[in-house]
Amino acid sequence: MDRIEAANDVAFRIGFSGHSGHLRLEPLPPVERLDPLKSLPDFVIPSAFEPVTRESIKKYMEKEYLSPELDRDEFSPEKVGRIWDSDWFERAKVHLEPTMPRSTIVPQWELPYRRSKKGNAQGIWEPSSVEVDVSELMEGAQDCGTLPRMPSSGKDFVRGSISNRPFRPGGLDDSQSSERVLPEGALNGEWIREILEGGPAQIVPPGFKQGLDLGDLKEYPCSWKISECKNVFSESCKEKVKGLSVQFDDLFKKAWEEDTIEVTHEDDATFEAPFPDGADVLKTKVEEEVYFSEATSDTLEIKVEMDFDATSSAMDSKSFGLDQLLSTDTGGSMSKIDGASDNSQLQKDAWAVKGGSEDIADRFHDLVPDMALDFPFELDTFQKEAIYYLEKGESVFVAAHTSAGKTVVAEYAFALASKHCTRAVYTAPIKTISNQKFRDFCGKFDVGLLTGDVSLRPEASCLIMTTEILRSMLYRGADIIRDIEWVIFDEVHYVNDVERGVVWEEVIIMLPRHVNIILLSATVPNTIEFADWIGRTKQKKIRVTGTTKRPVPLEHCLFYSGQLYKVCDGEDFLPQGLKTAKDVHKKKNLSASGGASGRHLGTGPSHGSAQVQQRENATRVKLQKPSGSQNFSISQGSSGTSQNNSGSKRWEASLWLSLISKLSKNSLLPVVIFCFSKNRCDKSADNLPGTDLTSSSEKSAIRIFCDKAFSRLKGSDRNLPQVVRVQNLLRKGIGVHHAGLLPIVKEVVEMLFCRGVIKVLFSTETFAMGVNAPARTVVFDSLRKFDGKGFRQLLPGEYTQMAGRAGRRGLDKIGTVIVMCRDEIPDERDLKHVIVGSATRLESQFRLTFIMILHLLRVEELKVEDMLKRSFAEFHAQKKLPEKQRLLMLKLAQPTKQIECIQGEPAIEEYYEMSMEAEEHRDFIFEKVMQSPTAQQFLSPGRVVVVKSESAQGHLLGVVVKTPSASSKQYIVLALRHDLPLLTQSASANDKSEVKGAGNFPQGYFIAPKSKRGFDDEYFSSASSRKGTGAINIKLPHRGSAAGVNYEVIAIEPKDFLSICNCKIKVDQVRLLEDDNSTAYSRTVQQLLDLKSGGNKYPAALDPIKDLKLKDIAVLDAYKRWNILLQKMSENKCNGCVKFQEHVLLVKEIFKHREEVNALKYQMSDEALQQMPDFQGRIDVLKEIGCIDSDLVVQMKGRVACEMNSGEELLCTECLFENQLDDLEPEEAVALMSAFVFQQKNASEPSLTPKLAKARKRLYDTAIRLGELQAYFKLQIAPDEYVQDNLKFGMMEVVYEWAKGTPFADICELTDVPEGLIVRTIVRLDEICREFRNAAAIMGNSTLYKKMETASNAIKRDIVFAASLYITGV
Repeated sequence: MDRIEAANDVAFRIGFSGHSGHLRLEPLPPVERLDPLKSLPDFVIPSAFEPVTRESIKKYMEKEYLSPELDRDEFSPEKVGRIWDSDWFERAKVHLEPTMPRSTIVPQWELPYRRSKKGNAQGIWEPSSVEVDVSELMEGAQDCGTLPRMPSSGKDFVRGSISNRPFRPGGLDDSQSSERVLPEGALNGEWIREILEGGPAQIVPPGFKQGLDLGDLKEYPCSWKISECKNVFSESCKEKVKGLSVQFDDLFKKAWEEDTIEVTHEDDATFEAPFPDGADVLKTKVEEEVYFSEATSDTLEIKVEMDFDATSSAMDSKSFGLDQLLSTDTGGSMSKIDGASDNSQLQKDAWAVKGGSEDIADRFHDLVPDMALDFPFELDTFQKEAIYYLEKGESVFVAAHTSAGKTVVAEYAFALASKHCTRAVYTAPIKTISNQKFRDFCGKFDVGLLTGDVSLRPEASCLIMTTEILRSMLYRGADIIRDIEWVIFDEVHYVNDVERGVVWEEVIIMLPRHVNIILLSATVPNTIEFADWIGRTKQKKIRVTGTTKRPVPLEHCLFYSGQLYKVCDGEDFLPQGLKTAKDVHKKKNLSASGGASGRHLGTGPSHGSAQVQQRENATRVKLQKPSGSQNFSISQGSSGTSQNNSGSKRWEASLWLSLISKLSKNSLLPVVIFCFSKNRCDKSADNLPGTDLTSSSEKSAIRIFCDKAFSRLKGSDRNLPQVVRVQNLLRKGIGVHHAGLLPIVKEVVEMLFCRGVIKVLFSTETFAMGVNAPARTVVFDSLRKFDGKGFRQLLPGEYTQMAGRAGRRGLDKIGTVIVMCRDEIPDERDLKHVIVGSATRLESQFRLTFIMILHLLRVEELKVEDMLKRSFAEFHAQKKLPEKQRLLMLKLAQPTKQIECIQGEPAIEEYYEMSMEAEEHRDFIFEKVMQSPTAQQFLSPGRVVVVKSESAQGHLLGVVVKTPSASSKQYIVLALRHDLPLLTQSASANDKSEVKGAGNFPQGYFIAPKSKRGFDDEYFSSASSRKGTGAINIKLPHRGSAAGVNYEVIAIEPKDFLSICNCKIKVDQVRLLEDDNSTAYSRTVQQLLDLKSGGNKYPAALDPIKDLKLKDIAVLDAYKRWNILLQKMSENKCNGCVKFQEHVLLVKEIFKHREEVNALKYQMSDEALQQMPDFQGRIDVLKEIGCIDSDLVVQMKGRVACEMNSGEELLCTECLFENQLDDLEPEEAVALMSAFVFQQKNASEPSLTPKLAKARKRLYDTAIRLGELQAYFKLQIAPDEYVQDNLKFGMMEVVYEWAKGTPFADICELTDVPEGLIVRTIVRLDEICREFRNAAAIMGNSTLYKKMETASNAIKRDIVFAASLYITGV
């Protein structure tokens, strides 16, 4: 405050002081002097904050930067289920670094003797500079593909974007090694020697003209002491070993790659190492002293001191290489812990390493002293093994039975991700499993959920999602992939699913190398094979562990006539129990047939065998709405009377009542009854109207739970028939669970069953896959199921999966599995196969899809051929490639034989090629000849023919003795055998003709002009002294000798005829085949020999054109080409050569070698892949419709197709580009789009408006056109089946009314589709609306974008989009 003057020169100043702000009066001197205090402010402002201390700063930093919080209003429970578009990544105000340069300048190192002698002004050598790609200098840049790019926007952080490049899949053959990453100079020892020895340093940075001279480097003397294991040599090799020297470059290159300096061991340390060539393992002691000094030369001598064993075998000194010199055994005791055994060296090529070491379980707490997650129970051995390997950062495959505790491994991976500040992803095949795991893990970890319609806490460190979502993230290059350390695949045996199994293979192949894999599966026979495929694909070891022991043993029983018969205890099948049940069944049938012949159906448990098929057929009738109680009828024959129906219902009810009563008395409740039909589940539950299994307290708990759960529904939805019906059943302790139920109803049933208040649950097999809810007992309504094509027996794997729900760990000592037997007892062989049979092997279901091809063509990280090679289907073929490559090198290294032609230029190869081509044409012609009716008429008894020979050099001249009959489809032919000595045994069948048609046929047979070909008009019919019976009394082949020539009677197929000659001879069929008359054989042989007397080897053949009247254009062309080749062969100079036969054999060997080499090259090429033809056809289809151009560059149409994941990609894309939705209102558009996602084949015909009917016809025509296009390009697709599989219009009317605001209860009356499938279809419809909206953004169609947004909002309401109880709680 300024100075205030008062009377008598009295001055003062007023101010405030202290935290309380008290007034202060300060007197001032009469004369103002310079005062430094005057510069201070008049008001002393009190402190607004507490004093700043170290602790307060730390607290502030933690609150502001280390404890981020979400907006409580935006992320409130009331808004659960909403798709957030909030750009939370950008709102975090994270500073983004500028884009990295694509290239940079680095020095190019040169060895001293290669350096230029002209240095700079000071005479110092300066390295030249070279421009290189930044990605080549970055560790892992090639393996992570997208590393040099900037992060994408926040909204694409989790889901990715179609404009992003995917991460480079791990395990590719051309992955960048440290040798590529590190500069050349860093791999050379000269640079370190110059630094250690001192001297001038380089001063000019790369790209600069001059630099800053800092003087010479100071000498730094040092030494290394290296103790290594060396091979033992014989005494004769001592001098060579002493003179061994190691190049400095190689020494430091090895040390750099190992990234460590060898550990100095004690002087008395000994090592063991395996020797090549089967040498014994011997112990040696080696000391190496390597000193670096100023006088060190370029080449260092390493002193090797060895103790030789007198009994050691002599070894070649060449086997002692630098790799053995620098290698050390660092495994130690850890190799024993990891399960390494003596035969581990033999299995070094195997990527799957089977666990089972007891050391891990015994020393678990020593090996893992600081666990990331503590469990309140003692872990099983396989769990300890898996956790130990996870701590080591290795991938694990855990195979164990249901309820064995595989989830413990997933929980520990979540804990490790939280500890390491990374992310873990848990994938499941079914959305129900994802929701349930979210509820289970929510209280333990920082968990988020990503499914098709829900996105909760995507920023969480532990994410639960369906496998399809993870595949989409990988293809779209989501930045969140960078943070993922673990990916957990649950229910891996789902890879056998025909429709969705390919997703697992795609994801495993596409995962980057920094991601570790955890696979959880039921017990399967080929666990090691599948793990070996994953390890070979990802180039990392896969630890395989698990257990075949069930935590709760099972006993298997048959239920027949009110009694239980034990047929299996654990893994031991008990035939005696099955025999007892069959004896009771026989007695019951005998008594029923004796005194109850007139009894009506339903008065007793005896049924006809035909009723089983009737009951199976009844389950496949048109689906009816399970909203109310309906009568369950089984027809007997064609009577169908109401008396029979009611009797069947009563008998069915009495059967279930007797079973439930038996289980209740034996304390075997709760029970899950598996029925393989939704209709069957509903009707079985409705057949128990008078059953009540709950107490009053349990009824109260059920009522309170249901009221809370259904309170989120609006009034009309709470009174839906299905909701009311299920609640009535639940109060009695009876539940129903199948895909036809509403999602919220299914969740209520699941939660109440887990609480133990539901005593009897009728369910389909999806309950065993999708819900972790074990019971005391499991019952199979039948051992047969309908798989979409027909009825079949249950597979052992399916039975094991469902039977595994029996037995609650910690509650039951034994789980009980019961098979219902109504009218017959299963066969022992079938029952044994189902119960104790081997589970289904994991088989590849990999197939190419258009969207997969487009995603891979869009980027360069992985080609389609690479994806095919790495599929499980190609695993065994790719595994054999190294062996085939070695075989190819051996083939190529073989010396090639040369043909020395005495006539100058060798023409035998040309002759051989023509003969092989001529034979192909002849085979084709005669195949057509034999198919013609005219040829069949000529092949009558007595017709002279030429047949193939399996052992002779030429072919055989013969005669038809007997034609095919009803009992035999073969011809009986007598053929001359000049190649065999008289009366000798048959030649081996493996001695086939080496050269077919290569000079073995004289010119008279092959090249006789048409004008000189005679036609013998003298036909002889087969005559006989008596009428034959048609029997063949000789044993074929029948051999003998006549007229100085061997003959043979054989039975041949029509394809074995080479030629039908134009002549016939007289044969006596009865005397030849029935009487075995030597005179008849002599006459027949003599007639054949007379036909050869003219000098020709074979008689002239029938002309295919003139005689056989063939008019096929292809046959005529082949016949013309055949004659031309025969003419050229006759003009070849090799004819008549004395070395003809020798050269023919030689050229055949050359061609065989060439074919083997070409076959090996083909097998190693991409063309040998199984699905390569399908790939080529799909590429042609994509080119035709404009998704890619001729250079395989993805066009805008292809980018739009990449957005389509819910429907068939080509069909959806064509619908958009043909503007089929432009003239439709949002409600009509979404109704038409329901055809893409509706899955039920049989549904009632919808009633459509004229506009919708026209749109439907237009879309149907588009689908037919696409189907015909794919069939045209040789894809295995029928247009009609393509339409039926990808377009189902049964829900169009329902969706149209729902989008217009019709209540759910009303739309259910429009169709016979169950309520659960209606909800599922509309939920998936919202996903495809979102995909169409993204596609519209790519196309730049703002009208379509807004229309899809409006349509999505119109269907997202009420019970269809009610939040899951697992997510929000009850």
